[in-house]
Amino acid sequence: MKVVVKMRRKELLNSIIEICPVRNVVARFGNKWALLVILVLSENEPIRYNELGRKIPDISSRVLSNTLRILEADGLVLRKFYQEVPPRVEYSLTDTGLSLVPIILELTAWAQKNMRTIIEHRNKAGSKDEV
Repeated sequence: MKVVVKMRRKELLNSIIEICPVRNVVARFGNKWALLVILVLSENEPIRYNELGRKIPDISSRVLSNTLRILEADGLVLRKFYQEVPPRVEYSLTDTGLSLVPIILELTAWAQKNMRTIIEHRNKAGSKDEV
């Protein structure tokens, strides 16, 4: 009986975590590549895949494809396929994706303003996680 109760609590906890807007949504676009892709798209849309990859030179093709797929699935990026020879695909931000840009820019400004202090605190704490 105790095992069943514990399993139900765990199932309930997992379902609450899954529906938490912050955890659920931010986990999808909160990695450094997704943020960079969104920013590059905001400055260069529409843009083709190879051009996007050139603008973020240290991203691998696999990671870029996966990031675009996730952002598209979440409705942040629009993928437009043109049936031409050769086929052409362009990416742009949706209205939802565009609404995220000011927030990312604000976070970027905050990071630039506070980076020195954060690194100093990391060094004092002996953290090896410098950027």
